[in-house]
Amino acid sequence: MNPNIATIQTDTRFADKVYLLPITPKFVGDVIEAERPDSIMLAFGGQTALNCGVSLYKEKIIEKYGIRVLGTQINGIEITENRQLFKDAMLQSDVPVLESAPAYSINEALKIAQQIGYPVIIRVAYTLGGRGGGVAYNEYELEEIVHRGLSLSIVHQVLIEKYVGHWKQIEYEVMRDSKGSSIIVCNMENILAMRIHTGDNIVVAPSQTLNNFEYQMLRSAAIRATSYCGIIGECNIQFGLNPESEEYCAIEINARLSRSSALASKATGYPLAYMAAKIGLGYSLPELINKITKATTACFEPSLDYVVLKMPRWDFRKFEFVKRKLGSAMKSVGEVMAIGRNLEEVIQKAIRMCDIGMDGLVANPGNLLADLTQNTEALEQALLHPNDEIIFTIVKAIRAGMTINRINQLSAIDPWFLIKIKNIVDMEEKLRNSNLDIDLIKKAKKIGFSDRQIGRCLGLDEFKCREIRQKFGIKPVVKQIDTLSAEWPAKTNYLYMTYGGEVDDILIRNSKRSAIVLGAGPYRIGSSVEFDWGTVN
Repeated sequence: MNPNIATIQTDTRFADKVYLLPITPKFVGDVIEAERPDSIMLAFGGQTALNCGVSLYKEKIIEKYGIRVLGTQINGIEITENRQLFKDAMLQSDVPVLESAPAYSINEALKIAQQIGYPVIIRVAYTLGGRGGGVAYNEYELEEIVHRGLSLSIVHQVLIEKYVGHWKQIEYEVMRDSKGSSIIVCNMENILAMRIHTGDNIVVAPSQTLNNFEYQMLRSAAIRATSYCGIIGECNIQFGLNPESEEYCAIEINARLSRSSALASKATGYPLAYMAAKIGLGYSLPELINKITKATTACFEPSLDYVVLKMPRWDFRKFEFVKRKLGSAMKSVGEVMAIGRNLEEVIQKAIRMCDIGMDGLVANPGNLLADLTQNTEALEQALLHPNDEIIFTIVKAIRAGMTINRINQLSAIDPWFLIKIKNIVDMEEKLRNSNLDIDLIKKAKKIGFSDRQIGRCLGLDEFKCREIRQKFGIKPVVKQIDTLSAEWPAKTNYLYMTYGGEVDDILIRNSKRSAIVLGAGPYRIGSSVEFDWGTVN
């Protein structure tokens, strides 16, 4: 059941019957009455399906027709969506949460904020993408956000919470079966910290700046929390981690397939949706086979010998009066994923993939050296209140001579990430000052420089640069995503190309006839899922 005619889900080859109807209790109830299904799955339709499932339960429709909920049960969904129930559950499972309290009116919210102390973040129950929420620094801002948030929540509830925008934002994808077996499929780190919604954040997998103790501490907390909530199938749990101590807190659990699930699945090669569906039907993790190795079970935690980066795509240029500042409510319309051997490489690849007219992080069209005259105060404000161009703002700050420590203080971005960005800036400078140094070109290719970028630095056109590179044997290799870092032979065609390797992981057969199928790139206003439908068909 899905009213979206553009999605592959509503193709009649995928189901015995397809209903193009709204996902609301009224219409779903009518279909239940007509079809009398044995079971219902709620975790595959995002926030809309979860909200609808909870409403069907409260209206006794599920009970009336004796329908079995597959996967996470309604009480588990309510725990993850109702802010007070979530807080209580985390404390019961020995997972810390930030000081907070639910509010059902503006007056109640004002009293809670007074007790916690400003700034506070307002989170709205049963909404998607941080919708309706925000950060309030005073009573006036709080009233405005709470008024909006209460009108958007199906239970008219908001959570007033202590604001920790400078903390790291870490995510874990957990797979759990009905027998209680749990695995962590992937952990991810948000580069832009807690102040930016994860949907608008630049996300790297696996996490890059956690030490082993921090990783294991959050891993154990993720398993405790999801077990207490009774998750069956797949879920995403988000943590805040104080960069100056080992203090941490649980932010939220999404008891459904989400944007983060799609990223984790693509990043690791682990088929999350397929496994979640099987677990919902009653299979246990050890019973299921790893579809990539065809030899090991699904009860394993993937190992990554590469880096994956997710970068959002915004379409602010199409809206004249939109505020470009990023915050706790999501504004991006699409996203891309880059795979490589180091962070520098995937940052540059992702920027190219976004299709925003940039060739990478540096050496782009136009006179970028003019950035050296950028007003320091304006730069500091841009780092303190980031917009969609934050990653290019960091480049400007580095060029203007701002220290890594100062950029970290303003942006809350871990110094390790800033050093990686500086490596790209430094390489551009070395290329501009070099005279066709082949070793330098090889190093530049390894950190994601395209032929066009290198050519721009050397005063050559893209094709001349490519000709020189190929003459000296600087070519990419094909690497394979196998979930196990090559520990077992993989039967997969999931590949990426990189200059950070010596040999191909697969045999390239030139004799066979083959075709290349081009997709549409990241979603944008006016181009989205309908092109995926066309590509898949």
